[in-house]
Amino acid sequence: MKVQAPSRARRRARVRVRGTVQGVGFRPYVYRLAGELGLSGFVLNDSAGVLLEVEGGSTEVAELLSRLRPDAPPLAVLEQVESEELPATGATGFQILSSPQGGVADAPVTPDSAICEQCLAELLDPHDRRYRYPFINCTNCGPRFTIVRGVPYDRPLTTMSSFQMCGHCEAEYEDPGDRRFHAQPNACPQCGPVVTLLNRTGEAVGAGEAAGAGGARDLVHAAAMALRDGAILAIKGIGGYHLACRADDERAVAALRSRKHREDKPFALMTPSVAVAESLVALGAEERGLLCSPERPIVLAPRLAGAGVAQSVAPGSSELGVMLPYSPLHHLLSADFVRGAHDLGTTLVLTSGNASDEPIAYRDDDALARLQGIADLFLVHDRPIHTRTDDSVARVVSTPRGRRTTFLRRSRGYVPASLSLPGGGAGRPLLACGAELKSTFCVAKGRRAWVSHHIGDLENYETLCSFTEGIEHFQRLFAVTPEVLAHDLHPEYLSTKYAREREGSERDVELVGVQHHHAHLAACLAEHGEPGPALGAIFDGTGYGTDGTVWGGELLIGDLAGFERVGKLAPVALPGGERAIKQPWRMACSWLSAGVSSEPELPAALSGDVEQRAWDQVSGLVATGLRSPQTTSMGRLFDAVAALSGIRAQVNYEGQAAIELEAACDPGERGRYPIRVEETGELLVIDPRETIRSVAADACAGVAVGVIASRFHATVCHATVEACTRAASAHGLELVILSGGVFQNRRLLQSVAEGLHGAGLRVMIPERLPMNDGGISYGQAAVAAARLGRAGFPYTPDKHDREEG
Repeated sequence: MKVQAPSRARRRARVRVRGTVQGVGFRPYVYRLAGELGLSGFVLNDSAGVLLEVEGGSTEVAELLSRLRPDAPPLAVLEQVESEELPATGATGFQILSSPQGGVADAPVTPDSAICEQCLAELLDPHDRRYRYPFINCTNCGPRFTIVRGVPYDRPLTTMSSFQMCGHCEAEYEDPGDRRFHAQPNACPQCGPVVTLLNRTGEAVGAGEAAGAGGARDLVHAAAMALRDGAILAIKGIGGYHLACRADDERAVAALRSRKHREDKPFALMTPSVAVAESLVALGAEERGLLCSPERPIVLAPRLAGAGVAQSVAPGSSELGVMLPYSPLHHLLSADFVRGAHDLGTTLVLTSGNASDEPIAYRDDDALARLQGIADLFLVHDRPIHTRTDDSVARVVSTPRGRRTTFLRRSRGYVPASLSLPGGGAGRPLLACGAELKSTFCVAKGRRAWVSHHIGDLENYETLCSFTEGIEHFQRLFAVTPEVLAHDLHPEYLSTKYAREREGSERDVELVGVQHHHAHLAACLAEHGEPGPALGAIFDGTGYGTDGTVWGGELLIGDLAGFERVGKLAPVALPGGERAIKQPWRMACSWLSAGVSSEPELPAALSGDVEQRAWDQVSGLVATGLRSPQTTSMGRLFDAVAALSGIRAQVNYEGQAAIELEAACDPGERGRYPIRVEETGELLVIDPRETIRSVAADACAGVAVGVIASRFHATVCHATVEACTRAASAHGLELVILSGGVFQNRRLLQSVAEGLHGAGLRVMIPERLPMNDGGISYGQAAVAAARLGRAGFPYTPDKHDREEG
């Protein structure tokens, strides 16, 4: 290597680095770079990120500054680098100093990362001292967010604080040339966490006892052998417990469904390799990249014919969710299972460790109590999890801008990476409380926002506790004391009530109410750095409108600060309110009442699932309007068609009817049904009453379900493209945002995006956050920040600003 001759002019610089720079090997990197260039000084972690001072030849200092970003460690994200000149001191030597105590925290915590290739090689090397050690890690991988209790990110402020490093680990930790230099979770079999295998009563089980007559070399191997024999295993992962069983064993999968009370919702799968995943689902380069990424999400992809998994893994779905092992423990378990599988399947079901509708278990005693009726064995360890974090779920879709990643859940591996926040809210720190379902929250200050991990549905008490505890944790981690609380307009959302209760108990806190669908639009605009105005087609199941009705099929024009409603789906009754969400046949009755007859007959396709008396009662509710609020929900329209076509009269999980309707589509069908897009007053109205009549007629005539499903999808796509092109033309816009949970439908999203592109419009979708309600909190934060700093946002209609609050 050519060594550059030092320049004579001496220079000293102080450098402040902000971003994801703690716990990712950034200080050792600076140390080695300074040594290579012959510079003196120091580097340290503090509450704001990383601070370094370097002194030496002017050329060498300049080279260090120029190489900080491009040569940084793989997990580092440098958001801001600022330098200032200092007088040279003549000091020699370069040091990594301890973190100072105190200060205001402003250093992003690193997301958890899958095991790196170097650690994986050591894990599987019989000659390495960490051979088969389930907690191997280094500065390039391992747990971060889930074990951190505070900042700066140092071992005493993690759940590893109780594990004293042995001499070997201490030497690695102190050696700047070692990959584990200042790796906070560093450990080995002599000094670190250990695995225990328990039976369902909580008693420790030996390897030989668990594995039966076959014998096992250790507890992980014993657990894998039990899986081969059809057992259900609870595994403590990085962010919580999983439940696992053989994916090719119908009896084991059915038992898991029965014990977990999860009738139909698809299970995720863990495959040992990309090659095995490719035997189950259709993967492109983007999907393979996601599977192998440090984030290791569950990737949803089209299911291949003949995929070798039990039918009950994902009934009624055209996709399977697959993931690769992400922790050393999962790698060992998968490898041991495959090694002994021979002609058996090599794939495991890996689903969240909970009963249906409960949050994932992550505390050991709680996990044993809640899962002992589900799991036969528990593979646990003694490294505490500080923050419960579910697996992330992603999908790749084709758009006019190329193949893009979309999220159904953004959690482990991605959180708490920050997002930029346009406008910055005039410098006022804020908290956005999100929605009720698929809850997340968002804390923000300046031009940075941190969206939480997936919390879940707040109707569950334990989930609500996680919501409030998570907010307190994020406020401490990122030193955010909110002066502004953004919330949904729905008065009964628990997130809204939380915001209002805080406003009532804290001084000088301002509330900002944000309409649900405006938050969806704003989230996508802010993510892409688009100021607007733009047209948003926001389709979902439920959102409280500014007129007090239930919205869900909306065309909005707006920017970050304000919006105007310019179109909608034709409104119908929501008979029984929330009961109609769980019983799609009620929406079938409502739409038939609107489109066919005020007293519709019970369709033959529903006669086996719905009693005549119940049908007549719901028909009466629709006719009188009793307990039947008006809704423009596109999600409920999909439910109605799923019911009318005989696919699903009642659902066991959110979105099931629409998922199964999409899965039923006949790819060879090219027809569509009639539908109207009409101007009614100031609004464009998508009126599907003729569509409903045609669907009902086809179902009555015995037309194949796949044909009906395909025709309906084509109809909605056609109407959406027509409505968007007319609205965009009328208002002189060229950008269209597609968001809301209904657009998680791959067929709908891709067809609408293609149609809009063909009409000369620019299309954007959420790519870094979910388009379902998991992205609402960020949208609320973006709206609140924009309203507090209006000068940068040109389109701010007064009408809905007043109504939003």
